[in-house]
Amino acid sequence: MNSKLFTPVTLGPLTLRNRTIRSAAFESMCPGNAPSEMLFNYHKSVAAGGVGMTTVAYAAVTRSGLSFDRQLWMRPEIVPALRRLTDAVHAEGAAASIQLGHCGNMSHKSICGCLPVGASGGFNLYSPTFVRGLRADELPGLAKAYGQSVNLAREAGFDAVEIHAGHGYLISQFLSPSTNHRKDAYGGSLTNRMRFMDEVMEEVMKAVGTDMAVLVKMNMRDGFKGGMELDETLQVAHRLEQSGAHALVLSGGFVSKAPMYVMRGAMPIRSMTHYMTCWWLKYGVRMVGKWMIPSVPFKEAYFLEDALKFRAALKMPLVYVGGLVSRQKIDEVLDDGFEAVQMGRALLNEPAFVNRMRAEENARCQCRHSNYCIARMYTLEMACHQHLAEELPPCLKEEIRRIENEG
Repeated sequence: MNSKLFTPVTLGPLTLRNRTIRSAAFESMCPGNAPSEMLFNYHKSVAAGGVGMTTVAYAAVTRSGLSFDRQLWMRPEIVPALRRLTDAVHAEGAAASIQLGHCGNMSHKSICGCLPVGASGGFNLYSPTFVRGLRADELPGLAKAYGQSVNLAREAGFDAVEIHAGHGYLISQFLSPSTNHRKDAYGGSLTNRMRFMDEVMEEVMKAVGTDMAVLVKMNMRDGFKGGMELDETLQVAHRLEQSGAHALVLSGGFVSKAPMYVMRGAMPIRSMTHYMTCWWLKYGVRMVGKWMIPSVPFKEAYFLEDALKFRAALKMPLVYVGGLVSRQKIDEVLDDGFEAVQMGRALLNEPAFVNRMRAEENARCQCRHSNYCIARMYTLEMACHQHLAEELPPCLKEEIRRIENEG
C-alpha cells in the first residue's frame, strides 16, 4: 500500500505517470540508421505495457559516432519517423526519451565513414582498427552536434534526452585515465578530462531550454584495473549536478574492456558467432571470445551497493539501473531514495511487465539471464529467445540452457 512505484515522479520539467523507465538498451532495429516498423512496434508495446517513459537507444550525434549499421543516426530526414513513434508512445500515456551519444573509437570505417576517432589514438582490438585521437579544435564542433541532436529530438516529439557519458563511449573515453592519454587541456587531471563533457553539457542545456528533461548515463566504476573508480566518478556526478542535468542514470563498465560488468552473467559466444557473416571474425571470436568477454556473476540489483554511495552524496534525482527483475526489489530500490528505476532486458522479455507489477505484488519477470538477446543484437535485432518466431538450432538451445542453469 505504501509503494512509490506507481506514483508520479518529476525530472526537471517532465512528470512521469510512474517511476519506471525503459532503459536505453540498444535495439539494433534501425537498418540504414533510420527508424523501422520493428522499432516503432517495440516502443509502442512497452508504452502500452505501462512504463512511465521509454528510451530509444542509442542515437549517434554524427555519422562518425556510429558503432553499428543498425543504429540510429540523428539527422533531419529521420525526424518524421521518430515523430510517428513518439506520437504512438504518447497515445499510450507514456513519455518518450532518446539516448544521444558518440561511440568514439568503438567503430570501423565501413560503418562510420572515416577512421574512427577517440580521446586518444591507438588500436581498437574489438573492431579491429586503428583509431585517430581527436584534435582540440574539433571538440567544440562535436559538442555542438549534441546540442543540434537535442533540437532534432524536440522536433521529433521527445520529452527527454539521455546523454551517454558511460560505458567507454566518447565522453567516457575522455573521462577515463585508461583511454585518455592526452597532454593538452583535455587530458591529465580529472578537471581536464571532464572538459569535453562540460562542453557537451553546455550545448545540451542551451538546446533543451525549459521544456525537455536531461538525463545523463554515467559510470560509477569502469569495471577494470586502471579505469575510473568511485573517488573520481563521484566528482563527475557533482559536476553534472552543477551543469544542470535533471537526473543521473548510474551504471558502470566499458563495452570494449569489461562488457559483462555492464550486463552481468556470461556472453553466449556460440549464439553471438552463429549470426556473424564475417567468417574470420566468427571463428576468431569462437576461439578467444571467452577471454575477450569474461563472465561477471549476475545478481539482482547488482549496482545497488555503489549507487547508494551516490545517493548519499547527491541531492539531485537519481535513476537506478542494473538487474531489476522483480517488483519486490524495485520497491526496495525506490525506498532507498532513488527517484526512478530503469529496466532493459526485463522489458524485452515482457513489454507489459509494468502492468503486471501493478496487478501482482510479487511479480517477477521471466528473464533467466542467458544474454542471448545481447549476443544476437550485434548482427540482428535484439530479441528474447523465449519469444522467437524461428526455431533455434540445438547447439544454441543447449548453450542457453547451460548458461541459465549455471546462473
